[in-house]
Amino acid sequence: MSNHVVSSKTISVIVPAFNEEGNLRVTVEGIEDILNARFNEYEILIFNDCSTDQTGKIANDLAKKNHKIRLIQNPQNMGFGYNYVKGVDLATKNYIMLIPGDNEISEQSIGKICDLIGEADIIIPYTVNTQVRPFSRRVISRVFTQLVNLIAGLNLHYYNGPCIHRSDIIKSVQMATWGYAYMASILAKLIKGGCNYVEIGMYLKPRRHGKSKAFRLKNIMRVMKTLGELFWDIRIKGIRKV
Repeated sequence: MSNHVVSSKTISVIVPAFNEEGNLRVTVEGIEDILNARFNEYEILIFNDCSTDQTGKIANDLAKKNHKIRLIQNPQNMGFGYNYVKGVDLATKNYIMLIPGDNEISEQSIGKICDLIGEADIIIPYTVNTQVRPFSRRVISRVFTQLVNLIAGLNLHYYNGPCIHRSDIIKSVQMATWGYAYMASILAKLIKGGCNYVEIGMYLKPRRHGKSKAFRLKNIMRVMKTLGELFWDIRIKGIRKV
């Protein structure tokens, strides 16, 4: 892990958590270690997405121990997209990142992603060890990536990773979807609008507690809707330079 603290760069990390009582504490504590080694100023925004387990209590305990952690309690389950959009609105630092509260992304990879801050407008991670995920999810993810690349005329490895954006850029984006494909829509629009980016491989850890909520029916329906809107915005209307 890098021990070089960068005083001129600050970061807001958004951590959505829905029924992640077995994962949230270790996720946030890992993030704290990474950020403390790299930034003088940071904040962690934990979104308890109306969990029915002990996630809210754990998040509250974490916030009490570190004044740089802010807890947002959603009155109903809103999903990743909403948590990200709301987190961007609340963020006060000059870079913004989302890390799910499921303890899936290796700490070493998160550190390497953060080390690229300043290299481009957007840092886009992609999964290297895809075999840790079920075959069906790998297939769906690959098809989704190819569809977005086809619509947007891009060639990205992955659209749903823990991207880092410059705060001024991401706060200027009109984010029209809260669905699972929210980040794909953001990335496609920003890159087509002229933002530069760098991609970096990341490693995932096998999920130890709970199940992924990514492929619930409502998420799949929202993805299809977002792809249609993206086609309209890019292929029909066209995207202006930012």
